This record gives sequence, C-alpha cells and structure tokens, in this order.
Amino acid sequence: MEKYYIVDSSILPDVVEKVIAARTMIENGQVRQVSEAVKQVGISRGTYYKYKDYVFLPDAGLAQRKAVISLMLHHDRGILSEVLTTLSNADASIITINQNIPIHDWASVVISFDISNLTGTVDSLLAALKKSRGVTDVTLISVE
Repeated sequence: MEKYYIVDSSILPDVVEKVIAARTMIENGQVRQVSEAVKQVGISRGTYYKYKDYVFLPDAGLAQRKAVISLMLHHDRGILSEVLTTLSNADASIITINQNIPIHDWASVVISFDISNLTGTVDSLLAALKKSRGVTDVTLISVE
C-alpha cells in the first residue's frame, strides 16, 4: 500500500524541486523534450525519470483531483456497470471511459475520474475494484 507524506522542502535533496521545475516546463510547452528541460534546470535525465512520477507540489490540483485507472473486464453483462457503481459509491465522478472491443472475452478499459470528493483512499477504491466480479489487472496509471 502506497503512503504519501507532506514534508518541508528543506529536508529534501535539491533535485526534487528541479524535477518539478523540469516537468512543469514540459507540461507548459516551454520546452519540447526532456533533454532540454533537464539541461535548463541542471539535472540528469536519469534523475528526472527516477523522481518524475513521485514528486508533486501540494497545491497543484487541490480544487479538482483526477485519477486514471486501467482494468481488464470479462465480457459478461453488467461487469462495467458494477465497476461504475463501485466508483460512484466511493463518490468518484467519472470523466471518461475508454473501452476496447473484447478479445478472448476480455476487454481493456481505461477510466478517468475526479477524486476530489472521494470517500476513503484511492488504494481502498482500487482494492474494492480488484475484488469485483469479472475484473482483473486493476492498475493506477496516474493521479493529479
């Protein structure tokens, strides 16, 4: 189970702020490539990739937080409906659903949803989805 902490930046290595700055430059379109961003902030590409998915500013997206999950659903009537009910019961608000056609009776589904009003944790929601009938390979892709 993942744990998250809010810590004072003074105890973190300098590279953490540089990774956030590099990612912000890429997201805002100030630079086109990772190599440009890391050069401007003074870190290596390896350092960027080591931390980029694990460090975030605490005030980013507090008004609306989003998550993206990937699942494999068995091709049976009502499976997707049960997944959506589980999300709804946790007060997650669906943003998008992308479902591929079933192959060998399994369909890949990617769901993005707002977690601003989530009751419980993202980990508890993922655990509930993993226990659902006809659901496998539940993966958290991203949290914003």
